[in-house]
Amino acid sequence: MGISYRKHNGAWEYRIKYQDPITKKYKEKSKRGFKTKPEARFEAQEVEKQLLNNFELASQNISLKEYLFSWLKEYKEGVVRKNTYDLHKRNIEKQILPYFKEVELKSIKPTIYQKFLNHLHDQEYSKRTIEIVHGTMHNAMEKALHLNMIDRNPTIGAVIKGKEKERKVKFIDSTEIPLFLKTAYKYGYIYWLFFSFMIDTGMRKGEVAALQWSDINFKEKTAKITKTLDFQADSDDELFGDPKTFRSKRTITLTKNTINQLKEHLKWQNTNKQNLNDIYRHDLNLVFCRDDGYIMPKSSLFNAFRRILKQTGIPNLPIHSLRHTHAVLLLEAGSDMKYIQERLGHGSYQITADVYSHISKRLDEKSMEKYESYFNQITSSNDD
Repeated sequence: MGISYRKHNGAWEYRIKYQDPITKKYKEKSKRGFKTKPEARFEAQEVEKQLLNNFELASQNISLKEYLFSWLKEYKEGVVRKNTYDLHKRNIEKQILPYFKEVELKSIKPTIYQKFLNHLHDQEYSKRTIEIVHGTMHNAMEKALHLNMIDRNPTIGAVIKGKEKERKVKFIDSTEIPLFLKTAYKYGYIYWLFFSFMIDTGMRKGEVAALQWSDINFKEKTAKITKTLDFQADSDDELFGDPKTFRSKRTITLTKNTINQLKEHLKWQNTNKQNLNDIYRHDLNLVFCRDDGYIMPKSSLFNAFRRILKQTGIPNLPIHSLRHTHAVLLLEAGSDMKYIQERLGHGSYQITADVYSHISKRLDEKSMEKYESYFNQITSSNDD
C-alpha cells in the first residue's frame, strides 16, 4: 500500500494505491480539495487504517457473483472435502446466481434473500434442497460479515417453506439377503464380495472402495476407516479424500465370516498380481478393485447392483440401502442406537435415532406381539 500527495489548482490531493484482499485486484482511492498538505495527510492516514482493517470493503461495489467465486477459491478450495466444494459450487452456479445475477453483495437484504428462498420453493425444489442452498449462502455471508464487507448476515432469520419429507429408510429385508447374495455371486465374484462386505459392515460405498490392505488387521479382526474414494477424481493423486464427517474415521470389528472371505480374496488377488506383474496397480493396494488392481468404476457398481436386484425380483434400491440393511440387522439383533451410531460413523446420536426410529418402533411392535402371544399362552394354560 502506498500514499502520494500532489497539489492541484491550489489544493492538495492524496492518492492511496492498494490491493483488494478479496479480488486481488490493484485499486486506487483519492480525494482532493484540502487547503494544506497536513490536512490531506491526516485524512489519508485514517483511510489507510480503514483499508488495513478491511472497512473499505464494506463500501465497495463488488458483485455477489465476484464475491462468491472469490469465497470459493480463497476459503473453500483445498480446505473442505472435494464433494463439499463441488456442492457449494453447484449451488452457486445452478440456483443462487441465476436468481441474483449481477446484483451487488451489499444490496442483499433479509427481505430480498427471503424472496429468493420463496422463489426456490415456488420452483418446487424440496425443502431439503433449499436448506442445502441456504447453507451455502449462510456460510458465504458469514465470511463476508467477518471481512466487514456487509453490516449483517441477511440469511439469519430466514424461513424455509415446505414440508419435511418422511425419511423412509430403504433396505433389503433379512429374509431376502440369502437370495440377493447368491444372485450376486452368480453375477460376478467381486460384486458379491463388495456388496456382502457392505451388508456385513454398514460402511459407505466410498469407504469400502477406498479400503487398502494396510487398513485390515486380520489378527484383531478389524477394519480401519480413514478415507473415502472419489469416483470422479481427475487424477490418482485425488482418489482418496477425507471421510464424510469427523466421526466417520473409525475402526470397526469384522465378523469371522468376513475375515475368512478377505483371506480367501487376498489369495485370489495375489494370483492376479503374479500373473499381471507390472500391469497390476500394486501402488494402490486396494482390497476391492478390478482384476488389474485399479478402482472399481462407480457405474459398474451401480449397474451390477441394479441388475442383481432385477434378477432377484427385489424392488429397485440405491446401493446405500446396503448400509441401512446392516443397521436394520443390528437392530433386529438387539443392538442399541449408540452402538449403531459409532459403528456407522454418524455425526451424532440424534442422526441415527432419527433415521432408524420408525424401524425401531416396528421391532418394538413385533417384540410386543411376541410377548403378548406368549403371555396369552401362559394365562390360558393356567385357566385350564
